[in-house]
Amino acid sequence: MKVMRPDTVTEYVLRILNDNKDAEKLFFIPFNTGGHWLLLAINPIREIVYYLDSLGNDWTTYPDMKILIDTVLQAFRAQRDIQTSRRGANSITWIKVACPQQRNQIDCGYFMLRFMRDTLALGRLMIPTDYFEEFKCAFYTKDQVDEIKEEWCQFMIELNVFS
Repeated sequence: MKVMRPDTVTEYVLRILNDNKDAEKLFFIPFNTGGHWLLLAINPIREIVYYLDSLGNDWTTYPDMKILIDTVLQAFRAQRDIQTSRRGANSITWIKVACPQQRNQIDCGYFMLRFMRDTLALGRLMIPTDYFEEFKCAFYTKDQVDEIKEEWCQFMIELNVFS
């Protein structure tokens, strides 16, 4: 498996955003910090980054991630010819979402998938800082984690990834 260099990741994400530059949408970026999965949901038109981490860390824990996303959004802004003040990256709003927390060190990927699924199920362009009322809880139960595992397995089987 080829590992993408950060500038390649930046170019890839920027291309996806530019292909959809006239529509206000949330773009999901599953992010692996090197041993932990978290979810970024980006509204590039409003320059909002929702940060969902099942370990409860702040985005400042991962400065390279923040630099990467801020760089992409600044480039997106420049390509759309949006005039803003000289604040640059400071106009990008990062929102830490109080989301369900994992109780072990292995379920982060499933939590990230569940966050994405919950957001897609509701079809919203914004994520409340205290997560969605419909899915609010301190921790997912084993059944809730197993549910997303089963959904992911079904999805992969339907794609015929394993044939």
